[in-house]
Amino acid sequence: MYFRRLKDLREDHDLKQAQVAELLGIQQTVYSRYERGFQNIPLEHLIKLAEIYKVSTDYILGLTDNPKNF
Repeated sequence: MYFRRLKDLREDHDLKQAQVAELLGIQQTVYSRYERGFQNIPLEHLIKLAEIYKVSTDYILGLTDNPKNF
């Protein structure tokens, strides 16, 4: 599954893939695969990304257009 919003959120926060990967405790190449949809995102990383960007997991997953964290 391709998560365009991951890239958009990262760029909106002026972060590089390597920086986000470091926050998640993974390699940049793994994070790149998340963004491109080549690898599934583990639940704990999805939750951490939602916390970093202060959005809901549903927003990251594209289930809603409302970024508010409930």
